[in-house]
Amino acid sequence: MKADHRHDLKTNELADWLAHFPQWAQENRTTLIGAGVVLVLVIAVYFVRFYRRDVVEVRHHVQLTNLVTQIPAQKRTIARAAGQGTDQSVQLLPVAQDLQSFAAGTGNDRMAALALIKQAEALRAELHYRMADAGADDVAKQIAQAQSSYQKALERGASNPTLAAMAEFGLGLCEEELGNFDKAKEIYRAVAENPDYEGSTAQAAAAHRLKSVDDYQGEVVFKPAPAPTSPAASMPSIQIGPDAVNNPISIEASDAIYMEPSTADANAVAEPDAAAGGVGTTETTEANEPASN
Repeated sequence: MKADHRHDLKTNELADWLAHFPQWAQENRTTLIGAGVVLVLVIAVYFVRFYRRDVVEVRHHVQLTNLVTQIPAQKRTIARAAGQGTDQSVQLLPVAQDLQSFAAGTGNDRMAALALIKQAEALRAELHYRMADAGADDVAKQIAQAQSSYQKALERGASNPTLAAMAEFGLGLCEEELGNFDKAKEIYRAVAENPDYEGSTAQAAAAHRLKSVDDYQGEVVFKPAPAPTSPAASMPSIQIGPDAVNNPISIEASDAIYMEPSTADANAVAEPDAAAGGVGTTETTEANEPASN
């Protein structure tokens, strides 16, 4: 009985609340409208925030991919231009500037670290691809910019071992390019022996560089070019093709030596020549004439 009584009471209370709800809503209309507006705004902000974050992140991925792929493309263009005697290495500098701007404008630390690493790579590559020798001041200034980019990448990508290894290895390359080989070897050794970097490409590159860095400390001296030699004189040769070997050669007689044979000459040819008969041409002609009675 008690359970049935409680059920009846709850039913009566619900029916009473529903019966008085329109009056309650009318009395608390302002409060209900404000609560509804706040709820709609919370849902809208939540949706826009997460939707925009996903869209912006995808857009940043595409932008970073385009910037990174420009570096090898520009290298190929510069190499082809160098083959034609044109220096276009300066084209790498705008790419480096765009990568720096991208890193400063993104909130994704991993993408920012990669952009900074690639910016430093573009700065270093521009020095290597110059056709003219860069001055010591230019080298020091540009390598300092690359070092700054690598250091910022190391800070923003500290949570990612692959990016951190790449940034630290880049710092070693900068020291080597400045001629600080002992400092470079120290950095290479730290990267190669760091267990957090195990399995990364940068760690393998650092270990290899540590073994070969001493080979780059000596000054490279090229032998002088040999003196040019004059080509030996050669006799001209005449080559006769097979078509010209067996062809007969015809020589036309000139008008000065060609004469139409006369009747007397034809009769004279029929007789024995002077060597055989011992008579001349006049005698032969007379012998052919009829004898007079």
